[in-house]
Amino acid sequence: VLENWELQDSIKPQKVEFRSLNFHSTLHWQPGRAREARDVVYFVQYKVYGQSTWQNKDSCWGIQNRVCDLTEETSDIREPYYGRVKAMSAGVYSNWSLSCRFTPWQETIIGPPTVTVVHSNKSIMLKLQAPRSPFKRKKGSKIPMTNFYDLLYQIFIINNLLDEQQKVLVYEGKDKVIKIEDLKPGVSYCVMAKTYVPVLDRSSAYSSRQCTVL
Repeated sequence: VLENWELQDSIKPQKVEFRSLNFHSTLHWQPGRAREARDVVYFVQYKVYGQSTWQNKDSCWGIQNRVCDLTEETSDIREPYYGRVKAMSAGVYSNWSLSCRFTPWQETIIGPPTVTVVHSNKSIMLKLQAPRSPFKRKKGSKIPMTNFYDLLYQIFIINNLLDEQQKVLVYEGKDKVIKIEDLKPGVSYCVMAKTYVPVLDRSSAYSSRQCTVL
């Protein structure tokens, strides 16, 4: 019995947490202390905060992976959710390990916009596309994140003659097509963009660099 209790305690999952990008939300966890415990499988449940009953996530029931996609289950983005995980090894089940409370609208990380560069001799034209959520419209296209937040785009320019760290903010606003003018011909310019969410005072990571020589 003691051995069972020790196994039960040592396989209990650790660091159960939600991670979310553009509302694509997954539950992650670490294995228990018993690194040598073999054939450990995991079971995932979730619920909305305030509900009494937990729901099984069928596709994450008896899995060996340590990640479970709960995007659909957390699609009511203003609701707070919990996830929990238990482990089993050699017929012994651990106790449940609980995540912190997770509210997608407040906590999802918003990605950078997609940037397309079109250049002429003294200017660069940028076309921006908002990041997309996993949720689909009736016709099947993915709903952009601008449907859920008032987003601003921030455009930064790096003049390659200067230090890479010196990114200059040249535009902030909602336009999807932006023209950067008065640039020097023959100079290599690189452009990066961020999405900024004023209501949460949060910025995305930078988009990948787009470089061009005028």
